[in-house]
Amino acid sequence: MMKFKFRHTNFNVLDLQRSLDFYKEALGLTEQHRISKPDFTIVYVGNDQSDFELELTWLKDRKMPYNLGENEFHTAFSVADMDAALAKHKKMGCVVFENPAMGIYFITDPDGYWLEVVPER
Repeated sequence: MMKFKFRHTNFNVLDLQRSLDFYKEALGLTEQHRISKPDFTIVYVGNDQSDFELELTWLKDRKMPYNLGENEFHTAFSVADMDAALAKHKKMGCVVFENPAMGIYFITDPDGYWLEVVPER
């Protein structure tokens, strides 16, 4: 049987620097490498907790926000100290949904992508 390994997922962003700043502050993700072309730039962000990366694609001529539908998709991150993480994200003003019964919450990035925060297992 072939084995496949998760590598990255992509989000298209309108303001690359704003997104890089958000992901660094909110989730501790920093630039790992980039691809720069005349019409677009792709920056892969990640951290030392896993080798999974988030690919941020900036199409330089794009001016309109992306249509994310009903936001029925998300990317999840785990953290050891949920209370500290929730307090940080509330202070940043990016918490969009809390589910105390499940012990999780969601934040949104500058382009409207939902990010789930769950406790480490």
